[in-house]
Amino acid sequence: MHLALAPMAGITDQVFRGLCFEMGCNLATTEMVSAQGYLTAPADRNAYRFLLARQASEGPLAVQIFGSDPVHMENAAARLSQLGLFSAVDINMGCPAQKVVGGQSGSALMKDIPLAAEIVRRCVKASSLPVTVKMRIGWDENSINAVEFAKAVTDAGATALTVHGRTRKQQYSGKANWEEIGKVRQAVSVPVTANGDIWDAASALECARITGCDSLAMGRGALGNPWLFQEIKAAFEGTEWHKPPFEDIMKTALRHSREMIAWKGEKSGMLEMRKHLGWYVTGQRGVAKLRTRLNLATSLSQVEDLLSTLLQKNPEE
Repeated sequence: MHLALAPMAGITDQVFRGLCFEMGCNLATTEMVSAQGYLTAPADRNAYRFLLARQASEGPLAVQIFGSDPVHMENAAARLSQLGLFSAVDINMGCPAQKVVGGQSGSALMKDIPLAAEIVRRCVKASSLPVTVKMRIGWDENSINAVEFAKAVTDAGATALTVHGRTRKQQYSGKANWEEIGKVRQAVSVPVTANGDIWDAASALECARITGCDSLAMGRGALGNPWLFQEIKAAFEGTEWHKPPFEDIMKTALRHSREMIAWKGEKSGMLEMRKHLGWYVTGQRGVAKLRTRLNLATSLSQVEDLLSTLLQKNPEE
């Protein structure tokens, strides 16, 4: 089973991706990059430097772009594919965020199949790398068009698809429709990766059974839990797997923090780490008050003290 880390804005940076690759991830995707923003930003713009940074230890990494202007998308695909950093150019046609769909990008493109196909066609022509598409199953429950959309973008040259089993209207609520992903897999000849509601080994096995996909992408299930890839691989291989002890989870949280600070500096690194630290400690005793203190932490030493206190309250059974 091929396991991918789904792209998540503000989360799937090089530090987090590196941890996931260590745990068995086979493919990752950058946070989404605005095609127009990338093309017009000053060369020394930190935002894009951070978005496009990658560690030498990472495995195959796709760069994800979004936009609704075919010319901007074409030019961004051409430039990014020439950097020598990435294995593919992935086009975001699935993001449900209002600031993205408001510009007719992301999942808004599912309402305009001819435009989506034109964007793919131009990117394929311009890019020296394979072009893939991340999509949803439709805009809302009354316009589920995943099969028609998938056929159009693959006919335009997309070499693989990742399908999130929800509509744009659902955002991340409700249940992912794995059956619809299975219809897409049966309708196209390119590889299809199933995405949505894969939280553990049991859900991964069930998703693969229902969709027929031999590739799965995990997003929210990996937050604070990069070991998810180990767990799922073990399930498909029929081998035993045990959740790491809490001490190891805390060591990973500290390592994550140190690497983030080394990359972005203590101030920016700590701001980035607050959400991750909250995910790492979820479910532990005494975490409510500590989460507030972690959200106010401004230094690595504070984080070390807080996690040490939590570890004392949660000794291994």
